[in-house]
Amino acid sequence: MGCFSCFDSGEDEKLNTEKIAALDRKQHLPTIPSTISRLPSGAERLRTRSNAGSKREVIGSKDGPGAHIAAQTFTFKELAAATKNFQSESFLGEGGFGPVYKGRLESTGQVVAVKQLDRNGLQGNREFLVEVLMLSLLHHPNLVNLIGYCADGDQRLLVYEFMPLGSLEYHLFDLPPDKEPLDWNTRMKIAAGAAKGLEYLHDKANPPVIYRDFKSSNILLDEGYFPKLSDFGLAKLGPVGDKSHVSTRVMGTYGYCAPEYAMTGQLTVKSDVYSFGVVFLELITGRRAIDSSRPHGEQNLVTWARPLFNDRKKFSKLADPRLQGRYPMRGLYQALAVASMCIQEQAAARPLIGDVVTALSYLANRLYDSTAPSGHRGGLGSNDGRGSGRILRNEELGGSGRRWDFEGSEKEDSPRETGKILNSNRDAERERVVAEAKMWGENWREKRRQSAQGSLDRLNGQFL
Repeated sequence: MGCFSCFDSGEDEKLNTEKIAALDRKQHLPTIPSTISRLPSGAERLRTRSNAGSKREVIGSKDGPGAHIAAQTFTFKELAAATKNFQSESFLGEGGFGPVYKGRLESTGQVVAVKQLDRNGLQGNREFLVEVLMLSLLHHPNLVNLIGYCADGDQRLLVYEFMPLGSLEYHLFDLPPDKEPLDWNTRMKIAAGAAKGLEYLHDKANPPVIYRDFKSSNILLDEGYFPKLSDFGLAKLGPVGDKSHVSTRVMGTYGYCAPEYAMTGQLTVKSDVYSFGVVFLELITGRRAIDSSRPHGEQNLVTWARPLFNDRKKFSKLADPRLQGRYPMRGLYQALAVASMCIQEQAAARPLIGDVVTALSYLANRLYDSTAPSGHRGGLGSNDGRGSGRILRNEELGGSGRRWDFEGSEKEDSPRETGKILNSNRDAERERVVAEAKMWGENWREKRRQSAQGSLDRLNGQFL
């Protein structure tokens, strides 16, 4: 039973995969040849070093063993020409792998993003191979598409589809003042899409792939703010068989790493769930995971947010001020509930990413009309995809004397304001909202009860 059982969900059929290689192992990965026509032949039947001596599988493709890598090979000359010799005018930004440039392939005219390996990086060559192999075998709408690569001499470059709207980090933290910030609907849409990409890595790949570097700068946005995960250089294959985790050197980005991984190096898919929770909090609050410019006590987003979860009167403080109250109060509470569970200290208390997808798909489909007149006490938006629903503004549910806690009960803060409710249809709408909120609250309490018991029953038959 999922921890968000009040939402309807359907499970996609898992990928049928073949045992074709051991991608991730302790020894150094081989030097990249100038052309790669298939997976490294020596890796196809390697066994991992484990006490049980069990086989380690890499993510398979539907083509089966020996599937050819679909990525094209480019010469360094071709990519230099595409990026105008890597001039500053083509520079897009700095990734974990190295600088990224915008280019146009002369052969096809396609606009691409070219990521160049920082040759001074300690893990660059290894990350390059991991990313080529991972993205050649993993295909999902919410993963960035690898077009090709270059391995001329000591040059290592990756060629991706170009994401015209840039990164989520840019839209949350670096947007010019004259630009409109992301609205509530778009934030929920981005969160749901990013979660679906993570779900594919955790649940559809066998063994699961642990992303290990989930952060807002690695979520790129296509037309319509469609999110795609990028930068797979730190990805690891997850535990298989009776293994509960994989042990590895701690890498990633401070502020996003799960506490158990940062302290012990023990990595599971729940480590990614924690990182997702941090990014989701960034979407809700408009605050960076780590922001040294803020006052002491507010610099770490999770540390600042956790005490506010315990006081419903402070929930509105967790909403991004740039939203200017244009969000549904009940939707905010539900979003905070998801984020709160994802950033639990204990990994076992966090939900599986599939449950998160279910919850966020619900929230993303509940559209709110931010253009509704500010004086209109609107109800919940429709989920017909046309955005015709009315918004529940912060002042409408928060300042009007009506507040909601996670148990779905209604709180009277101002009898004077309550007396203004004269319309019977409005009362009926509120009753419907209360009923839905109570359903949420029942499932919330059930989740907390299971977490308190330390139950791992839901993990049986899963990857952990």
